[in-house]
Amino acid sequence: MQEKKFKISTLGCRTNQYESEAYATQLRTLGYREAGEGEEADICIVNTCTVTESADSSSRHQIRHLHRQNPGASLVVTGCLAERLPDEIKAISGVTHLVRNKDKENLLASVFPEEELPEFKIDQFSAHTRAFIKVQDGCDSYCTYCIIPYVRGKSRSKPLEEILEEIRGLIKNGYQEVVLTGINIGDYVGVNGERLADLVRAVDQIEGLERIRISSIDPDEVDDNLMDAVLNGKKTCHSFHIVLQSGSNVILKRMNRKYTKQIFLETIQKLKKAAPHFTFTTDVIVGFPGETDADFEETLEIMREVKFAKVHMFPYSSRERTRAALYPNQVPPVVINERKQIVLRESEKQAFELRQSYIGKKMKVLIEDEEKRFGHTDNFLPVICTSPVKRNTIVEVECLNNAPEGLIGSLI
Repeated sequence: MQEKKFKISTLGCRTNQYESEAYATQLRTLGYREAGEGEEADICIVNTCTVTESADSSSRHQIRHLHRQNPGASLVVTGCLAERLPDEIKAISGVTHLVRNKDKENLLASVFPEEELPEFKIDQFSAHTRAFIKVQDGCDSYCTYCIIPYVRGKSRSKPLEEILEEIRGLIKNGYQEVVLTGINIGDYVGVNGERLADLVRAVDQIEGLERIRISSIDPDEVDDNLMDAVLNGKKTCHSFHIVLQSGSNVILKRMNRKYTKQIFLETIQKLKKAAPHFTFTTDVIVGFPGETDADFEETLEIMREVKFAKVHMFPYSSRERTRAALYPNQVPPVVINERKQIVLRESEKQAFELRQSYIGKKMKVLIEDEEKRFGHTDNFLPVICTSPVKRNTIVEVECLNNAPEGLIGSLI
């Protein structure tokens, strides 16, 4: 009997990446293997994203591309674009199944109704040394630019014990670092009322785990309890992805964000005061309707003040059904593009300056790419080692120099 093969294409967020990994785990249990380069698959899954116009376009491209490469395959489309435009996606040539977001965890049951399917969870994370663990889904915030609450639904959380069991399984398979992820992770509430800080403390107790990271969180959700859990944890990384979006209070209010730039900066300052080597990554939207040059300059000022290790920059993309799509003073595309280039240059400059202050310091690095000798420190600084290193090992280096790609580290 010929071995059956699968291909999965994932667009967008870490939550999507987790879900796709769970599909791969289930398919392997059913006896499938991932199709190699040039091999035709029997089943293809596209996990789409609709957060921007560009994400829509990439999602459609992937669906068509997989159908061309695997004309005989079952082609299953799910995710946020499939949720937002189901009829349009169903009409794309080759699509055999469309699965709405609420049915995502039962996706393979729609393709294999006769099969006894394994649980929807992961025991590995293909080609990664850090594993993303989905602990929460959905969002109740309704920011004016964001379509996600409409396509992902209300906030809901995974039971704490299920999360711990999944992480223990990953550790058995050699993983040393996990990233707790969700659509709005600050909303985490377990079945017994546990909050994110309680979850972090529980994960911190797991034997064999070396590093815990928390994915994207809003500054107003980093309360004293969560700070305490992270600052005093044994394995918690001193790095946070705290979402800024804009440095202007006027724009933050129009976005319906729940914090001000002062709250953002206070959160950063508290963490830096408690742990001077704490670093931050963030998200920034440029060209939100009504964003003036002065508003934009306020964003750049915060970037210069904080010196983010990395900035994820999103040009504003109008999404139908959101309030911001109806706002006046839409910023012209040419201005959005100019601001985008400025943010990219500024973020690289500030990240370089941040790394510069680590030259001469000794740091521990988890190696992610053996060939490039590349990994990240506990506080998420990129490091390239000067000597050969093994993937998924934690090595100690002395930072000798700084390059655009990261710090240059010599093994100690």
